[in-house]
Amino acid sequence: MTVLDPRALRDAFGSFMTGVTVVTTRDRSGAPVGFTANSFSSVSLDPPLLLVCPGKFLSSYELFAGCSHFAVNILAEGQQDVSNTFAGFKGDRFSKVAHRSGANDLPLINDAVAQFCCETVQAVPAGDHTVLIGKVVEFTHNPGDGLGYVGGSYFSLGLEREIDATVPTVCGAIIEAGGRVLLDNEKGVYSPIQIAGAEPGGQRNRLAMGLSERGISAQINQVYSAFNDADSKLHYTFFLASADQVDPPEHAAWVPIDDLPNLSYANQGIHHMMTRFAREAQTGDFALYLGDAKQGEIHSFR
Repeated sequence: MTVLDPRALRDAFGSFMTGVTVVTTRDRSGAPVGFTANSFSSVSLDPPLLLVCPGKFLSSYELFAGCSHFAVNILAEGQQDVSNTFAGFKGDRFSKVAHRSGANDLPLINDAVAQFCCETVQAVPAGDHTVLIGKVVEFTHNPGDGLGYVGGSYFSLGLEREIDATVPTVCGAIIEAGGRVLLDNEKGVYSPIQIAGAEPGGQRNRLAMGLSERGISAQINQVYSAFNDADSKLHYTFFLASADQVDPPEHAAWVPIDDLPNLSYANQGIHHMMTRFAREAQTGDFALYLGDAKQGEIHSFR
């Protein structure tokens, strides 16, 4: 029997883009409990069914596997802090997050894109998880986009739509592997891997195609920096990306992250971006930059 690499399988599963939810119920004392999940799916309209998959590693697993009612909250863009709280905070999670009560006194997260109060129909053990199937008894749906998740990182669908609707853009990827970044090197002038001449619309897809044409296999994650360069009159959009550290294509090299601030780049905006990337890589706390080559706004992903 073939033995699968669990880490590689997890990475492969993680390449599927999903939304982010917080699943909630109450314990026997009436206290609210909840966890972050992207293992969510609609099942049926008639009857109205959905499913989530609590893992056996959860401290609240037995509560959810045996609950009579539960709620699913689809988080909105900008609710990364809510997701992180219910994914890892060990204290009173609900004291940090605004919420209210819905049908059957189920805890509902304020400002979520959608909220579903459910009656448990079936709980099916499945490996290291349980498939929890619920019948929707009450729901709300609010305007806005959901919070996206892929490859271990959040992404903003609304932001990417906005960027895709702007002027023609040079798009690129800061591709990281093993503490190094893949950079193009033209006579000592460096730049992240770029795809020139990208038209408005579908920049993520155009970037993926451009990387593939150069023989680069990379997982494209969230938008990292979008800025205008006054000298070249070009707009740049860069995504974070990850890859295996394979032989670089022609005129490219893997450069240690610590060396990034000291290199010569094609323009000041790219220099600022790569210096910021080197600093943020020390903690893994990356943020989105929107502006021009000299000044702009920083938006935290978390």
